[in-house]
Amino acid sequence: MHIIRRSQDRGYADHGWLKSYHSFSFAGYHDPAFMGWGNLRVVNEDRIAPGTGFGTHGHQDMEIISYVLTGHLAHQDSMGNVKGIPPGDVQRMSAGTGVRHSEFNHDPDGETHFLQIWILPARRGIAPSYAQKTFAPLEKAGVLRLVASPDATQGSLQVHANAHMYAGCFEAGQSAYLALNPERKAYLQVVRGSVHGNGHFLDTGDALLLQAETGLTLDQAQAAEVLVFDLES
Repeated sequence: MHIIRRSQDRGYADHGWLKSYHSFSFAGYHDPAFMGWGNLRVVNEDRIAPGTGFGTHGHQDMEIISYVLTGHLAHQDSMGNVKGIPPGDVQRMSAGTGVRHSEFNHDPDGETHFLQIWILPARRGIAPSYAQKTFAPLEKAGVLRLVASPDATQGSLQVHANAHMYAGCFEAGQSAYLALNPERKAYLQVVRGSVHGNGHFLDTGDALLLQAETGLTLDQAQAAEVLVFDLES
């Protein structure tokens, strides 16, 4: 079973300083058909205007991942972390019992374009924590590179959720296959370019939601960058 979620069908919010596409219900956007997929709760494609950002705010019991596409994201939190997140880095913040943080684009001229991803944790009430790791472009070239997992296998970032996250960049002629457990769900987000997922054409911003499938095949790519999630049902 599959569902194709086209880019133009996502929720959209324009706050002036922030332009955001919501794959699932979020804030003022509500669609009962898209409340999440498995334990994946939020996939927001955010663009932060120069010199602006999210002021200090709180989270609890959520695994929050930032994946920067262009620009630079400045992060500061109540755990004492003051970090910069460039393209190629994957950042994970476990909100646990509660954390407060801010995210800013300090560039006076260019926007910061990133994906904000929320995954429900495997266990509530854990201690808040922070992790960040760089994945070089060659690590993701023509393959689905595991970038986050519950046990930090293959050099991935640990996430406190029953989920695996892969990132890959594909040029024309490159393809990849990911075996899936048909008792779980999977989610493919195209963040740049275009690609075929299990035979379906997917353009920038499109997503493919999979259930009861044994595998995911990516081919016929055109300058594509993708994120793939292996999720609880």
